[in-house]
Amino acid sequence: MKLKQVNSYTWEIPKQGDMNVPAYVYSSPSLIENVKKDLTLKQTRNMACLPGIQKAALAMPDAHQGYGFPIGGVAAFDMDRGIISPGGVGYDINCGVRLLRTDFFEKDIQGKKKALLDAIFERVPTGVGRGRSTKLSSQEIKQVCTKGARWVVEKGYGREEDLKRTEEEGMIKHADPGNLSQRAINRGSSQLGSLGSGNHFLEIQKVTNIYDQKTAVAFGIHSQGQILVMIHCGSRGLGHQVASDYIRQMENEIGTKELPDRQLVNAPIRSKLGKKYYESMNSAVNFAFANRQMIAYFVREVFEKIMGTSEGMDQVYDVCHNVAKFETHMINGKETKVCIHRKGATRSFGPGHKEIPDVYRHVGQPVLIPGSMGTSSYVLKGTEKAEEVSFSSTAHGAGRLMSRRQALRNFRGEKIKKELHNRGIELRARGWKCVAEEASPVYKDVDEVVRVSDSLGIGKLVVKADPVGVIKG
Repeated sequence: MKLKQVNSYTWEIPKQGDMNVPAYVYSSPSLIENVKKDLTLKQTRNMACLPGIQKAALAMPDAHQGYGFPIGGVAAFDMDRGIISPGGVGYDINCGVRLLRTDFFEKDIQGKKKALLDAIFERVPTGVGRGRSTKLSSQEIKQVCTKGARWVVEKGYGREEDLKRTEEEGMIKHADPGNLSQRAINRGSSQLGSLGSGNHFLEIQKVTNIYDQKTAVAFGIHSQGQILVMIHCGSRGLGHQVASDYIRQMENEIGTKELPDRQLVNAPIRSKLGKKYYESMNSAVNFAFANRQMIAYFVREVFEKIMGTSEGMDQVYDVCHNVAKFETHMINGKETKVCIHRKGATRSFGPGHKEIPDVYRHVGQPVLIPGSMGTSSYVLKGTEKAEEVSFSSTAHGAGRLMSRRQALRNFRGEKIKKELHNRGIELRARGWKCVAEEASPVYKDVDEVVRVSDSLGIGKLVVKADPVGVIKG
């Protein structure tokens, strides 16, 4: 495949063959070598072949092989001629990140760190398929899928201001849980307020670097050593079932014959099936917002018990990673409504954008980029440049280098826990297997991923935070 370097951080796959637009990979000389080793480039090229795609198919700095789209894939589709694809959203619909700031410092929690982790680990269910003992009824699940985080707050699990600092205010419109299968509803019935497994985590972090003091203060982060809490999870079994259900329906009703890859099965945006998937996907998006809202409540509850107060544990922001949304972007010099797919990518709106909370509108949207287990995580801010080059999108994390099977051959969970302990990082996990699968060397260098984003200007550095306590699924 022809790959042409355009500048220090941009590679082009020129339009050729059945491509409707060119494709661009945002990377660096070190990161691009890993991208070449899997199917990322081929999958990015395949995106460019889809009907109604606008401007270019894009791969963010953390891009790696996924299902259909690469993880890190971004594409915008014309509302009349374009498509919507479950493989362009992913199975973990609205996998995302919520960040809480606190008034505590590392010295304040030093003697209570283990107690905090133990209590959170006990309060927030973790692991494959695990949920809470309390099950919601089908009707309650449908209400959650309609109202999202607002349903949780109305039940007393959170604060009104949390909603103001959540993408879509925690409740995306055009959700219709009436389109969900009973299997999806059943899978979600016990999982509200649970972390899940895989790369999901809950971390207690300390601020180690502040790159933009003015913006950091606007986000409620003011000092090195300040304690943050990061929650990384999604829509659990409900979202996974939505993806499975609609991939099967699209395969049966529309087929994959004309596609460069059957994993890109899709439906026209305006079609009945396309609309049903969109409304079901939005239901899962709302479930994920509600899930992180509930977990945030549990975390505050634990801090109140162990530290004596949860005062000052304000939400910085909550962002989606896997979603298809209707947004307005500049296409050929004209504001155009499109269906934008962000799969393993973060929205990055710049200052002044109407969808940014009022409190942040003067500096830009908080962009939350989690690292891998034991590495740094970052807070960036959205930019006007991102609108020009990436449909207001940037990276969503470190991006995998190694499959889970490879990881299990190379790493041992017990050893990783000991290594983290020696670095002052306490770990809680449901089993050693998930720890080995998520070892830091399994992922790209998140510092390099963030450096590329900052250098390109699609997300500018604000804060770096390192883990002091980690909870894995």
